[in-house]
Amino acid sequence: MTYLLQKLFNECSILNTTLQTNALEKFPQALERAQEIKLLVLDVDGVLTDGSLFISSDGVEHLKVFNSLDGHGIKLLRTAGIEVAIITGRNSPMVKMRAQALGIEHLYMGVDEKGRALIELLEKLHLTANDCAAMGDDWPDLSILTKVRLALSPANAHQEIKLVSHYVCDYSGGQGAVREICDLILQAQNLYQSLLHQAKE
Repeated sequence: MTYLLQKLFNECSILNTTLQTNALEKFPQALERAQEIKLLVLDVDGVLTDGSLFISSDGVEHLKVFNSLDGHGIKLLRTAGIEVAIITGRNSPMVKMRAQALGIEHLYMGVDEKGRALIELLEKLHLTANDCAAMGDDWPDLSILTKVRLALSPANAHQEIKLVSHYVCDYSGGQGAVREICDLILQAQNLYQSLLHQAKE
């Protein structure tokens, strides 16, 4: 019995180590690609949220749950002069309110063709796809992710999204994935430590 318990413990330890390890060595392009990023484009459902849709019998969505870590990461990017935008296929007053609270000025909702929305946004900001990072979790995001310099996905993303991503997060959407990316970009641009120092003052 003791042997079986020890064997089970060892197997669980190995499994936990595997699941919790996401060294940058697995994604050698990520830091280099993040160095020149001037714009981060985000999907909402499955990226800024966990993808759950709370729809009542009247067909109206009444709730979205956002992560405060993600929110602060977005604020840190904007403080560092990096623009943040949202391009989402759904219309949601909750997303609009969240974007306003975070100071996100570039919000595209109800978008069927996300790639076209990206082109419009880049023209508006006088940027190119080479200046842009984007995070998505499902097929509608492919038309953006296959164009940008740094394609990103949360841990819960569909496999086809992970295949085109330069970095796959440890964290899932709505559970810190966006903050993970914000920290990555700040570290790549040597901004992380100065912002951390300011927070400690």
